Amino acid sequence: MITTLVACGALLAGAAPVQAETPVAVPGHGVRFTETATFSEGADEREEHRRKGVFELNAKGEVVALDVTTTGGEYGRERVIGFNHDIGGTAYRSGGLVTKYLEKGKTWWKNAHQLHLWHSELLGHDEQLVNPAEPATLAALLKNGQRSGDTVTGAITFKELERVSRWAEHSTHIGWDPGTRLSYTVTLTSGGLVSRVRSTFTFTGGIDELVGKTVHVDTRYSRWGGKVPIKAPDPRATTTELSCAEGICKFRLPS
Repeated sequence: MITTLVACGALLAGAAPVQAETPVAVPGHGVRFTETATFSEGADEREEHRRKGVFELNAKGEVVALDVTTTGGEYGRERVIGFNHDIGGTAYRSGGLVTKYLEKGKTWWKNAHQLHLWHSELLGHDEQLVNPAEPATLAALLKNGQRSGDTVTGAITFKELERVSRWAEHSTHIGWDPGTRLSYTVTLTSGGLVSRVRSTFTFTGGIDELVGKTVHVDTRYSRWGGKVPIKAPDPRATTTELSCAEGICKFRLPS
């Protein structure tokens, strides 16, 4: 059984508050999504990644597990599975850059040495920073935004987003420049569920090759509250070692 929490915000002077529902999932339930992420710099724009997967959510709307397949980009198709624990996180990667560093006969690399699940390292710096399943996050978006039909459009700083969102707090790049403004458009269904989140921001700090580039992320959600069984890969196909000389391979791989 799936219950819901309601987030609402008064968006326009004299307008009725908009209400949006965030399903409260029981273990093994969550939401499915598809996503397109694009980097642009000036007039140059290119599609970077397409993602498809599932998030398992807890009663607070926080992501406790994920299973996501990414295509596009420099290293091709990659699948990642990750788990957030009470303390620490465990991640698995298959395909993409990791393929050429795996031991013979192994298809998955396991990295369990994490303070929490490093989802930015799994999904990339062009991931969706907005988690609309978190009631506090959704409430902040509604409060800061303006309504037009079934959409809410607004902007929020990284600092403000980090304050209300565990997903944003645990991203790698949210702390590079707390003043960075993220613009967003949230689309709601007639039942008040989030069906789509579009967000964009420009890197003003962090990795040199990213500074000045703008990220556009378009995420569509479906089957809120449905079953999303996420399991760790077969241990026989998994290794914790990578056969490369670079010291970074013992720690984490770049996204």
